[in-house]
Amino acid sequence: METRHLRYFIAVAEERHFGRAAQRLHMAQPPLSQQIRQLEEQLGTQLFERTTRRVELTPAGELLLDRGRRILRDLEELESDVAEVGAGAAGVIRIGLSGSATYRLLPTLVKRARTELPGLKLSVHGEMLTPQMVRGLEEGSLDVAVLRPPVASPEVALAPLEQDRLVAALPAGSPWADHAELDLRDLADEPFVGYPADSVVTRIFREACRAEGFTPRVVQEAAETSTLLSLVAAGMGMALVPMASRILTIEGIVFRPLAHPPAVDLAVAWRAGEETPLVRRLLELFDTVPAPGRAPRGSRPLAVVRSPLAQEAARED
Repeated sequence: METRHLRYFIAVAEERHFGRAAQRLHMAQPPLSQQIRQLEEQLGTQLFERTTRRVELTPAGELLLDRGRRILRDLEELESDVAEVGAGAAGVIRIGLSGSATYRLLPTLVKRARTELPGLKLSVHGEMLTPQMVRGLEEGSLDVAVLRPPVASPEVALAPLEQDRLVAALPAGSPWADHAELDLRDLADEPFVGYPADSVVTRIFREACRAEGFTPRVVQEAAETSTLLSLVAAGMGMALVPMASRILTIEGIVFRPLAHPPAVDLAVAWRAGEETPLVRRLLELFDTVPAPGRAPRGSRPLAVVRSPLAQEAARED
């Protein structure tokens, strides 16, 4: 299969129309139809259900669309990375970060990388959820990720960064904003906005609500912390977010601590057994980057990650 076949197929699959796909590809329709037929013959399966009015994907076509998009994206990224290294970069590391880590940890990490690893290009993918980052590590589209455990994949290695706490983000006009501290059970009748259902923070939030005897009424979901907090500022509802999210200054929001705050962990992750020299050097930088959250009152300081090399050195000591 050639990449041009993938591009032709994806255009037809997205447009659901051979004529519009041909226009998008700046080619005539008959050659495009011929190329798709050749691809189907090569694969030995039908990719489209064709009628006089519409074009629909078969199950095999759905699979090829999903995988084909990833393949083309990886090829484009590979071309860009090779060009960067060819232009003098020491290497490229693709790193994914959760929302709060994107805002608080990333600036310091980038500064340290520029000082300690000159010539390294960091390809940053921010505001990601843990399941997305785990898939990225497994599939090879990410080299390192700053995510929220737990992670069940045996292909992913973890080192702890910190333990954060969830806080309540409230619309500034909420009557609860007058309270210095909130008890989660008192918020049982309030509307919430939250992260998607597969988010680790959502899982912890819902478990905490169940422990208090209620199921939260979530009226809207958003994958990005910045979008979530914007919905809070608009008065759509309140949200429980990691404490490190307070770095985002959005007008119309107040943050209040919880009486019994649920804990959320942050860890750095990489593909187990595949630590390239460049990845290992980046992991070492986390030993010198302050943890992005803050310790709860009266507790010991939050720990920063210990890279594999630093862990080995600590054991030897």
